[in-house]
Amino acid sequence: MRLGEFWGCFGRFTRTKTRDTSEYGYHYLSALLRMETKRNIAQISEKASVPVQNMQHYISLSPWSGPNMLKMVRQQIGAHEYFESGGVLVLDESADERNGLHSAGVARQYNGRAGKVDLCQVGVVLSLAKNGIQPWIDGELFLPESWFAEEQADLRQELGVPSERKFQTKIELGWQMIQRAQAEGIAFDALCCDAFYGRSFAFRQQLNDAKLEYYADIPADTRVYLSTPEIGIPQNQGGRQAKKPRVLGQRSLRVDQVRELPSLLWQRLNLRPTERGFLIAEFARMRVWTVHDDLTTRQEWLLIRKDGKKYSYSLSNAPVTLALERMAQRKSQRYFVERSNQDSKSDFGWDEVQTVKFNAWEHQLAFTILAHWFIAQTRLDWLEQCPRDPTLLERYQTDVLPALSVANVRELLRSVLPLPQLSPQQAATLVVKHLDNRTRSRSSRILNASSP
Repeated sequence: MRLGEFWGCFGRFTRTKTRDTSEYGYHYLSALLRMETKRNIAQISEKASVPVQNMQHYISLSPWSGPNMLKMVRQQIGAHEYFESGGVLVLDESADERNGLHSAGVARQYNGRAGKVDLCQVGVVLSLAKNGIQPWIDGELFLPESWFAEEQADLRQELGVPSERKFQTKIELGWQMIQRAQAEGIAFDALCCDAFYGRSFAFRQQLNDAKLEYYADIPADTRVYLSTPEIGIPQNQGGRQAKKPRVLGQRSLRVDQVRELPSLLWQRLNLRPTERGFLIAEFARMRVWTVHDDLTTRQEWLLIRKDGKKYSYSLSNAPVTLALERMAQRKSQRYFVERSNQDSKSDFGWDEVQTVKFNAWEHQLAFTILAHWFIAQTRLDWLEQCPRDPTLLERYQTDVLPALSVANVRELLRSVLPLPQLSPQQAATLVVKHLDNRTRSRSSRILNASSP
């Protein structure tokens, strides 16, 4: 069967020197792809008829390498003819609320999903997007700087944080993954990122030095110059002599002020077909100069997108000769990563498994990315083997036929691998087991609370 053949390429990465537990991996991946809710280790074990202790050990404690498995995924993606050209890397992050402080990386930090600071776990993720196919291809768990304090050493050891792991910012983790993708043969035309990464002058400079075309979102209050900034020490005008250099005699503009300039030329572009018609937006661009804190200056494109009354802003180092339409298409690929992040949570249960150990987070990431790649492969094979019948365009009086979706593939999978249904006796046994576990847990908490 297709899923079995797919897992056959990756199961060997979960074998250890003493045991072959790859069968657990097949059941775990199969459950992630078929189950609708409650995709935690206990529920997955129940659906797969695998002892929960065995599955818990496989995900949380077994020493197999998640990163090695992901390297094979990237090699397959890089070798696939669909991704030989036209792809765009998208750097983003996925934050998930957590209830306690004793899970790897959990801290009070900004949760982009909730739009506020709260107790959460944050992963930096990298996707490859092309025309609606947008699998995650890599990820790293962000460990806040507080996690490397001396008093946290015992907790780091308990949760299996590698001893060689040092504090790295999200931007440093992102750059590490971009370099990995390049080294492993992932072809891409450009890189997109949100404003957290895009507002970093140093990160954009790093991408530019590596000759990587980027489309970096920025906040509306980002300031730019319309001509080359002159840097120097202001002349003494009768007061105290200035000692530090600064921009002389030129006024910067916020990018949301630039959009109001009468010299800005807007172009209405048809970005892509959708099931509701076409996605159309207005774009404009202008060459601007940006200034770093150390007064380094660079000329970049300011790319502005307008959707109704909503505006978004990006800086880019795209060639001066590149058409606006091509820039707009590449920048707009970031939409697909938002879709990809949603798939990870709603379809693959990324936010439902409450992993505690560092190793467990990497294993869960590996299975989530495997689910992405299995779905993407299936959709691409469907496109090749089942071309759309042009007569249907006339029958439906449309010019676009919908593509196979993630939900469609999961529905097909459930039809050939239906989830098991419990008999009345099995259900009663399971209820008794749950009641027993809850009673034991309560007794344990009371005992611990009363201990001196």
